[in-house]
Formats: sequence, C-alpha cells, structure tokens
Amino acid sequence: MDQASLESILADLHLPAMLFFNSIDSTNAEAWRWVDEGAPHGALVIADEQTAGRGRLRRHWTTVAGGGLAFSLILLSPPLESVNFPHLTGLGALAACQALQKLWSLPAKIKWPNDILLEGCKTGGVLVESRWSGEVLTAVVIGIGINIAPVSIDPTNLPPKSLNFPVTCVEQVLGRPVERTELLHGILQEFLGWLPKLASSQFIQSWESHLAFRGRWVELSNEAPGLSSLQGLEHSEKMIGKVLGLTSDGSLQLSTRSGKIVTLQAGEIHLRLHN
Repeated sequence: MDQASLESILADLHLPAMLFFNSIDSTNAEAWRWVDEGAPHGALVIADEQTAGRGRLRRHWTTVAGGGLAFSLILLSPPLESVNFPHLTGLGALAACQALQKLWSLPAKIKWPNDILLEGCKTGGVLVESRWSGEVLTAVVIGIGINIAPVSIDPTNLPPKSLNFPVTCVEQVLGRPVERTELLHGILQEFLGWLPKLASSQFIQSWESHLAFRGRWVELSNEAPGLSSLQGLEHSEKMIGKVLGLTSDGSLQLSTRSGKIVTLQAGEIHLRLHN
C-alpha cells in the first residue's frame, strides 16, 4: 500500500482527500488532528501499521504492518445530521459485513454494537468518536480495523488485555491470501452507499439481519456502561437476556427469562453457552 496506489484504487469513490501512513499511532487520532487543521467531510486516513490503535472501553487495537486494515473516515456536521449519529457504529459494521459477503461470500455477522465476526470469532471492529458544541454535533471520526493475514492475530503481536474474545482473520477463514485494498474499496463503497439512508427502515433491517446471536441467550458484561440505562430489569435478572433485534435508533432489544423486554443503548454482550 502507498498513497499513489490507494488514490488510484479508490478514485471511483470520489473521496475529497486522503492521507496514508506506513506507521502511525492511531488513524482516529490522526483524523482528529486533521479535523483541527480543516479536514473536509468524507476525508480518509489509512495506515499500514498502528502502534497505539484503540477500541471500545479503552481497549488497545493492534494493526501489524502488512497484516490488516486500519482506517478512519471523517464526517462533519453538517452535512451529517446529528439525529443519525446513533446509527454510525452499525453503519461501519454493516459496511464491513456486506463487503466481506460480496467479495468472498463470507457470512460475516455483527456482535452488537461494534464487533465484526467470522465463524463466531472477532475479525474486526468499529470505533466511533464524536465532538459536540453543547448539544450540537460538529464532527465524527469512524475508525474501522479488520484482521486480514494470520500475522494480525499472532499472540506475540496482541496485548493480553485485547484477547477478551476469540479472534480470527479473513485469510484464515477464506483459506487463501487476499488483497487488502480490495476489501478497503468494498467497505468504503458500502459505507458511502448507506450513508444517505441512515434514517431509513431499510438500513435498520439490513443492520438487524446481520446481528449475531439473534434468538440466543447472552450475558451482559459487568464492565458494560449501558447496564445503568436498562429499562424494566430487576437487579437479580439484569445480566441475562435473549437477543430479539434492534429498535429504530439501533438499540439492542432483549427478552429476560421472565419475558420482560428491555432496551440496551450501550454495553457489552457475550454468548451464554448454557442457558
């Protein structure tokens, strides 16, 4: 990967600007630096290697040189409407899933809210960060990371704290090497195609259709920040629920053992092996 080849490969997407780095601390961090300097809406930051990438809940996300995809898109408001902000994590995950399916027929799923799964193992993730002026959204950075080659999941390259879920990579599941830039183009194409449709029921239905664990019992992690926002749960039953689907704002709906329907706006879920 290099700046010139990426500009050629992505030319048909008409991105307003792009920065490529052989190595960087974090594409999200660089995107915010660029926002401060006047980056345009739709600008892309991509790196071959990340030395201090980050995920949700302050987790570290490792991107080994030559082993994965690590990129961030900058969205400004306006033209992005703040009402669509809750859908952006789903947009990034859906775009990655659909690109994997269309390119290589890989049945990718979304472990709500932001993990991309192949064969039940984490293959990628989405991190959405935002800036607000009071109650007015001003800018969003959407970071997406995908494990491509086996080196990306080599235990020697992964911090122990990042291994909170089984991991895999695209080439391991597919059984052959792939071109990273082909997947990059596919994800961006899906992302930009859905971006104007974030308020549509079609988007929510597509997002929901890719949910992992639908109809199965999951457990909410103790570190999940969304536990305090659950509605209708008794303290004794708050940790377990069956995945029903999504609400119109992208929140996760669960059914407890007693049959109560609860809504999770943020948090961390894990599949229960025994109900």
